[in-house]
Amino acid sequence: MIDLHSHVLPGLDDGAATLEESLELCAAVAADGVEVLAATPHVRAVDYPTTPEQMEAALAELLAAGPPVTVIAGGELDVGELDRPVDELMRFCLGGTRALLVETPYVGWPLDLADRLFRLRVQGFQPILAHPERNFDVQERPELLEPLMGANVLIQVTAASIDGRLGGRASRASRRLLDLGLMHLVASDAHTPDVRAAGLSGAVRALGDDRLANWLTFEVPAAVLAGADIPPRPARQRRRFFR
Repeated sequence: MIDLHSHVLPGLDDGAATLEESLELCAAVAADGVEVLAATPHVRAVDYPTTPEQMEAALAELLAAGPPVTVIAGGELDVGELDRPVDELMRFCLGGTRALLVETPYVGWPLDLADRLFRLRVQGFQPILAHPERNFDVQERPELLEPLMGANVLIQVTAASIDGRLGGRASRASRRLLDLGLMHLVASDAHTPDVRAAGLSGAVRALGDDRLANWLTFEVPAAVLAGADIPPRPARQRRRFFR
């Protein structure tokens, strides 16, 4: 499996605080069957104003310690950070690709979000919208995400939303997004081994559909990292979903 959202880098945000915690998280990810992990610290002016230099230095420190999983660069950018210069945005892309992880706010729905993400596409980026199912407005109106499909935005849902660890509202929203064809990737958003537990296997079991789970946790993220077209989504086995 490939996990394109975590907070594994030490000392940058509300994720791993030390190198030891980073390595512990990597070990938990590897034990769960994840082979590639994107390190995506918050890039958010109000509380975590991470710079590209800080992200790169923390990643180099972690890689030098020999984590038991392949860790690649990235950032989780607040919507307000998308006006940064293109060269800075490039440094926050996932694993040297043009894919950029954008954080969905938990409260409120930015009316200009579709326009902002479309501008990213015009600049040559592949936007990936992280955890919209945890936004209160999306929980009430999942169709808010439909205009983003016209801008070729990919939707990433948190594993703990699918398997119920983030509560019923997030779980129901995840199911609805899947019904609407508005889910392309599953990621852990792991902060520590105990917070939104590392790994994706719980979500895979909850889905109850091996082909679709493989598409969400391997085929699509692998295509993202390869800069390739997203493969067609396999047909659903409806009766086995969200067991």
